[in-house]
Amino acid sequence: MFKSKIQNPKSKINPKSKCQISKPSFIHLSFVLCHSFVICALLFVISTMGCATITEGVKGFAGVSTRALEDNRKTAITKAFNYDYFTCYTQTLDILKRMQAYIYMQSIKKHMIAIYVSEQDTTPVGLFFKEIDATNTQVEVSSLSTYAKEFISGKVFSVLDKKNTLEELEAQINAKKEQESK
Repeated sequence: MFKSKIQNPKSKINPKSKCQISKPSFIHLSFVLCHSFVICALLFVISTMGCATITEGVKGFAGVSTRALEDNRKTAITKAFNYDYFTCYTQTLDILKRMQAYIYMQSIKKHMIAIYVSEQDTTPVGLFFKEIDATNTQVEVSSLSTYAKEFISGKVFSVLDKKNTLEELEAQINAKKEQESK
């Protein structure tokens, strides 16, 4: 009986050989130093930008930023009303609540209310208030969506102009919901 053993001489492993770990080379050391420098530089830049930028970034990530609404004010629908600032602000807040808009930010000091059109329609809309004088206030309705801007401004302005009452507005909203559910 003849047995043949085929072996590849290059595949032989010497069990007595020791694995050697080489010392870090200059290239490896420069790579680590370079990355450390970049990380430190980024941390420095972020820390000097200020809290407002970091806060706005977090708000944007969470979906509640008002930056786009503020930036889009140049295309806002604007109208002045014969109300003092506080009355105009509180009446607008009442109108939005009756419309069942989702208010995610309101600040009388920042002169704004930020909403989503509804709990289902999360298109952001910003309402900005500017006191013209003691008895007049300007309202700006800003959104990236033309439809949302026109829809909200139409409803809010019609009640502030006393063309519709809050009850009529609420009846319109409920009728629309019933029609959509059919």
